[in-house]
Amino acid sequence: ALTVRFITRRFIGDYDPTLEMIYRHAAVIDGEMVHFEILDTAGQEEDSLQIEEKIKWGDGFAVVYSVTDRCSFDEVMRLCFLINHLHGSPKRSGAAEQPPVVIVGNKKDLQFDRMVSTQDGENLSKALKIPFYEIS
Repeated sequence: ALTVRFITRRFIGDYDPTLEMIYRHAAVIDGEMVHFEILDTAGQEEDSLQIEEKIKWGDGFAVVYSVTDRCSFDEVMRLCFLINHLHGSPKRSGAAEQPPVVIVGNKKDLQFDRMVSTQDGENLSKALKIPFYEIS
């Protein structure tokens, strides 16, 4: 839903969160045309090789968790370390620096179902030195 909202500027409530999709989008950012290819993962990869291949594919990452799902938050640190490890590897050709990464806590509007506090997200963000946002 987050990716579709970014591309269409509309919230689509009816979608299948278990489908993995690649979206293509162009936008003007700071006066420059930027072409995006966004891999919206289903987040259900059980095979670590699948996760690694997807991370190697990316040039930037939004690591998204649900504030209503503690398990999704618990995965954030592991994914951030994996991104850092795979993109910091000397084997990666042309990688001069780490890719941009942000941590995003989604579903902030569901206060009564919240299992992860804003403070938890902020603390993790500070520990990993990665920007953090909470959104709905």
